[in-house]
Amino acid sequence: MASKAEHDLKPVPQNKLLYSILIPAHNEENNIAITVREIATELRKENIPFEIVVVNDNSIDKTEEVVNSLKDELPELVLVRNLMPPGLGRAIRSGLKCIKGDVVAIVMADRSDDPGDVVRCYRKIEEGYDCVFGSRFRKSSKVVQYPPIKYIANRVVNKFLQLLFLTRFNDLTNAFKVYRRHVIESISPLQASHFNITIEMSLSALIRRYKIAEIPISWYGRTWGQSKLRLREMGRRYLCTMLMIWFERLLILDDIMTEKKYIDNSIK
Repeated sequence: MASKAEHDLKPVPQNKLLYSILIPAHNEENNIAITVREIATELRKENIPFEIVVVNDNSIDKTEEVVNSLKDELPELVLVRNLMPPGLGRAIRSGLKCIKGDVVAIVMADRSDDPGDVVRCYRKIEEGYDCVFGSRFRKSSKVVQYPPIKYIANRVVNKFLQLLFLTRFNDLTNAFKVYRRHVIESISPLQASHFNITIEMSLSALIRRYKIAEIPISWYGRTWGQSKLRLREMGRRYLCTMLMIWFERLLILDDIMTEKKYIDNSIK
């Protein structure tokens, strides 16, 4: 039997929503061109209106030069600079200030995310969902070259988040997620500076009770460069963000839901 949330979904006509692909990039000169081209190819094939917003996160290599060299080939491409200190969270926050789309996907620059999944998430949004969470750990998911230590840490953290927030979603730490614009407005201002922005965004949407779909995705370990995620450094930041949102849910959810209702009503 379908849930009430599923009955409340309001499909939109196909390919009517402008899709913003937000790609934070720190020293990705060898990955960014093919990442952008592959995504653009998939979206054009599906006739989805889009823009690709690449945020240069204080790169010291030729990332920015590569992006600029692609602008004639890809008129949908926009370059933004993160003017704050480097950090994934700061780069995403900088990019979110510049997007024009009705829907935004957070996509990594290192080719870890599958362009086909970018399209699939858009199609789920068209069904009426507010957010789509990509999961690397569902039955149909495909994961290639995931470092074992990070895999174990990921599963422990996500299981804890599932228990703490009483949710079925099992990959809340994954950066690859898609949000409607009004969700971004509702969960702003975002505070996280680094990889902890992944749970700040997903948990903030979750406690506001938005209509969220989770789909199995493909994830590929990087073939060039080094991962920027450092588990030891990120632990305290993940803990701080997790506790902040848990206490918001526990103590001031009424205020949060009042503002959510106001923002949602303003777009109708």
